Amino acid sequence: MTLISKEDIKEFIEKANVFERIDVPEFWKKLYKGSLIAKVFDGLDSGLSIQGILVRELVEDFNGIVQKMIGNSAEKSELEKEFDYPAVFEVEKIDTPNFVMERLHWKNSGSKKVILQLHGGGYIGDLKNYYRVFAGLYSEVSHGMDVLTIDYRTAPKDLYPAALEDALYAFDWLLEQGYSEKDIYVCGDSAGGGLTLCLCHYLKDKDRELPKGLVLMSPWADLTCSGESYTENFEIDPLFGREKSKIMYENPYYGEHDPHDKYISPVFGDFDDFPPMLIQAGTNEMLLSDSKTVAKKVREAEGKVRLSVYEGMFHVFQVGTTMMPESKRAWAEIEKFFEKVEEL
Repeated sequence: MTLISKEDIKEFIEKANVFERIDVPEFWKKLYKGSLIAKVFDGLDSGLSIQGILVRELVEDFNGIVQKMIGNSAEKSELEKEFDYPAVFEVEKIDTPNFVMERLHWKNSGSKKVILQLHGGGYIGDLKNYYRVFAGLYSEVSHGMDVLTIDYRTAPKDLYPAALEDALYAFDWLLEQGYSEKDIYVCGDSAGGGLTLCLCHYLKDKDRELPKGLVLMSPWADLTCSGESYTENFEIDPLFGREKSKIMYENPYYGEHDPHDKYISPVFGDFDDFPPMLIQAGTNEMLLSDSKTVAKKVREAEGKVRLSVYEGMFHVFQVGTTMMPESKRAWAEIEKFFEKVEEL
């Protein structure tokens, strides 16, 4: 079978573009040029996969649904029904005085290491099922590590330092279970990525040992929103751009506290002696500056960091899992990171 190339498809579309050959109302020209199919073919020149372009555009088109999933909604989404884990996993729910934790274990795994997952959601969103999917993927790419995912307290009901206190509680709980600090990886996306860094700042300030390594997906590390990308990507960020940026600029989490505090915006702390970290981000997100600044500070402190910026990708594009090449590549990179750090 002969596959049709991208060039063949683009040539066909160009030859079939009747808008260039007949007189049609300007409205229809604008409608086509702003359509999803036009965006897909325009995006092919950037080297993005068709799946990546589609998911990016759908994130923008269905942003209302995404925002509802991020926030604490009284009405649960259909996606939030009881999660059915694959048979290879067993899950244990653990009640704490202030929140619930879920420990995912890969049956027959001999791994003695564990991942603490701090989910995103702008400090206002609770634990969603796609973070349970993340937990399964983390266990897979780490070759069988347990994953402890915590449903930490969030705003507006619980303000800073509630989330940090819960992250610290979970870290200490793992130590009580017999893990050492060097058995623990902390992984977080968006606000969870920022919270991961806040936790490390706190542990370091208390002269405590830090975890083995960190995986940060588009960490929200600057709640003052002062980086260049907050303005440069304002028009192109499909999740938080334009009128949808309220979640960042009017976030209730820090209340009356100074958002420059490193336990709120870890980008303002120093990164001496931080553990090895992998940071992934997309070129089309407003939070890109956070990742770049953290990586720069880690390098200045002579720490180990890998910053991977994926062209054309949106905030926490890893949610695409195996549906698009970019997210598959990101998860494969996370697997390599675990392997490299284990060799240290």
